[in-house]
Amino acid sequence: MLITHARLATLGDEPRLIEDGALLIEDGSIGALGATAELTARYPAVERWDAAGQLVLPASICAHTHFYGAFARGMAVPGEPAANFTQILERLWWRLDKMLTLEDVRYSALVCLVDAIRHGATTLVDHHASPNAIGGSLDVIAEAVQEAGVRASLCYEVTDRDGPERAQAGIAENVRFARSQVASGKSQVAASFGLHASLTLSDETLADCAAAASEPGLGFHIHVAEGVADQEDSVRKCGKRVVHRLHDAGILGPRTIAAHCIHVDESEIELLAKTNTWVTHQPRSNMNNGVGVAPVEALLRAGVNVGLGNDGFSNLMFAEMKAAYLVHKLAQRDPRAMQGDSVMQLAYANNARLTRVFWPDLRLGELCEGASADLVFLNYRPTTPLTEGNLPWHILFGVEASAVTATVCAGRVLMRDRELLTLDEEAITARSRELAARVWENNEQ
Repeated sequence: MLITHARLATLGDEPRLIEDGALLIEDGSIGALGATAELTARYPAVERWDAAGQLVLPASICAHTHFYGAFARGMAVPGEPAANFTQILERLWWRLDKMLTLEDVRYSALVCLVDAIRHGATTLVDHHASPNAIGGSLDVIAEAVQEAGVRASLCYEVTDRDGPERAQAGIAENVRFARSQVASGKSQVAASFGLHASLTLSDETLADCAAAASEPGLGFHIHVAEGVADQEDSVRKCGKRVVHRLHDAGILGPRTIAAHCIHVDESEIELLAKTNTWVTHQPRSNMNNGVGVAPVEALLRAGVNVGLGNDGFSNLMFAEMKAAYLVHKLAQRDPRAMQGDSVMQLAYANNARLTRVFWPDLRLGELCEGASADLVFLNYRPTTPLTEGNLPWHILFGVEASAVTATVCAGRVLMRDRELLTLDEEAITARSRELAARVWENNEQ
């Protein structure tokens, strides 16, 4: 397929803005890009898609999300409002995850995948929990991902909070799923090894996880110092701060994602950099939970790999970018904090490098020959000059959800003219409402 008459924003190391540009999709990758006149002459027989002047960017990537949390939207939590992050976990998330059946897991994932396609996100790193439906839960999510046509890395959250049997079941699910993915050879889905957080994991369980992950060569995906309670618990139990404890347990490394890292000190930042551990930033969730603002700029200065996730908020990563751009200025009372190019680095360049942990040969986050044809079309008509240099500020101050009209993943068109082509949104939404109502009813009991 040849996409013509597009305004192509290539991003990458040498970003370009190609006016009246064209892009050839060939075997799921970008075969060529340049001026429309040039490429239509070079490929006269190829099927064409007229972008009609729309802005075409690399599709969005989410470095940390939770498909299982979809049914929480609008759900009333019994009792007084949670006063801190630990109470949020206990009263909302640790009640919700226990209520999920495998069918709930499937539809919760599908709801989030509809949202991802509608908002131009084609690659997602998920972190799953369903303590009463552990075995096979990652297969259920993988099937939904394949049906949607996007790409996802999956893991199951191991924790001691539900007892030793479920902790061991979580370990087994991570290992079983990883081995099954290697055997299947399917490129859409990858595997990691999920851990909840230091405060819900004993030394014995951490040791079991480190041993279990070594043979399949898995990295870990864990929440780190999201709340102050995580640090307090680690110091009280082990006499160490969280990052040091995880390092001593063999959890950190270049294949591991440490989500949040809000309450980390200089020694922990140095250790994250030294071990090449990935950190992901989720500003909307952090603001919602009142847990603080991660020291992202200090992490970047120290050489830590930092990506951008959403922690289960909407998959409109443009909204996450805006939150990242604004919250650091407010927290530091300094308008110079977290500039637009830094936000772009997290959302595109760094997130693209993170995906190569799971798909080593995959090239995302830029439009160039050989990159995967992961695209988002934006019906964005700038009212001021748009250049490759000021693109970040157009995205941050101009692009809204309503601008997204089409989503393409590895050359497959998932949405065109705002019509989903791989998922039945109406049927998914109807069944999701029924299942969520049952979950809510159980939550009130």
